[in-house]
Amino acid sequence: MADRGERPETDRQRRDLLKGVALAPAAAAAPILGGAGEAQALIATPEQRAPRYRETEHVRAFYRTNAR
Repeated sequence: MADRGERPETDRQRRDLLKGVALAPAAAAAPILGGAGEAQALIATPEQRAPRYRETEHVRAFYRTNAR
């Protein structure tokens, strides 16, 4: 079995690699989380949104046939 003291450079490189792997998700999420304030400005207000729900005759028929 090899003594760890024989290859200190390899051990240091391995530790550095593991540190990088552990920190990669946080580094990737930082720009996304930093721009959260900008995303709020892109949300439309109720006055800006087009109405999507319309109670038409076929919707009322659906409600009548499925009401319990």
